[in-house]
Amino acid sequence: MKTGEKPQKMKPRQTDVLLNSPSGSKRALIYTRVSTADQDAQNQIAQLRGYASAQGWQVVDAITDTCSGSKGATERDGLGKVLTLAHQRRFDILLFWSLDRFSREGSRKTIAYLTELEGHGVGWHSFTEPYISTLGVFSDAIIALLSALAKQERLRIGERTKAGLERAKANGKRLGRPRTSNMRIGEAMKLRAERMTFSEIGRCLGVSRVRAFQLCNSKSP
Repeated sequence: MKTGEKPQKMKPRQTDVLLNSPSGSKRALIYTRVSTADQDAQNQIAQLRGYASAQGWQVVDAITDTCSGSKGATERDGLGKVLTLAHQRRFDILLFWSLDRFSREGSRKTIAYLTELEGHGVGWHSFTEPYISTLGVFSDAIIALLSALAKQERLRIGERTKAGLERAKANGKRLGRPRTSNMRIGEAMKLRAERMTFSEIGRCLGVSRVRAFQLCNSKSP
């Protein structure tokens, strides 16, 4: 610094503004999940609202799912709504109680949800696990760790699948889709030769119209 120059003030990091300054007010969406209808998420929601208020965040909604965390977004109305609202940029931060309350589908699927949120410009923060957050200084490290866990999970699934296939092959089991019997194909072709429609053939054989078409166009028995 040259003589006579005033020292420049360091600008606060975005994470510092978000966590400590009301001027960095963000729209927060609270997500909670309970496993059964006998459980009540109101205590969690109250604490999460208090935490959001302390950060200067505006809570736009609180969404609760009542189901197992192993179910996906297509089976959880609440989580599905969260992802839809994120796509619409209706909130800036997703606040949840803990990562296992957010998802218990495994590292691979969980990181996919978190990455999708980030792709929409939405951050996320775990109340009981503050290190699991896009708002702290370790956010990049957390993402890297979760990604590594997801990769290991994919490898384990691949190894189990391969081992299962090899075990089935060793036991003499035929792998792949079961072949359609020549008799079945012959019946379909015979009915087709009698100028029956695929719908009529399907009704005769107890299969769909599409399956009847496939049978009729299979290789000759």
